Amino acid sequence: MKKSLLVISMMIALAIALGGCATKGDLEEAQAREKAIAAKADQAAQDAQDAKVAADEAMLKANEAVARAEEAEERANERERIATEKERIAEEKARLADEKAKQADEKFKNSMKK
Repeated sequence: MKKSLLVISMMIALAIALGGCATKGDLEEAQAREKAIAAKADQAAQDAQDAKVAADEAMLKANEAVARAEEAEERANERERIATEKERIAEEKARLADEKAKQADEKFKNSMKK
């Protein structure tokens, strides 16, 4: 009885041990999953690199646009300054013309009095 109990226990232990081991198919399946995960990780890394390149290009274009906008603003400010200066000169000329007209009018009046 003890011997048969020992044999049965050994068979059960062997069955448990063999049942816990992975088969060749299990290993191949695990390797296939690992390769698929690695491929997905590689693709994700490539996508991330592509996104970084695109972001760098977008940043470069944005910086160029900012530089062009600043140049345009500087040109607009310069044109405004020139226009303001021309307006001031025109007002000064108009004032001088008015003074000359008044002087000419006074001379004319004085010459008419004589």
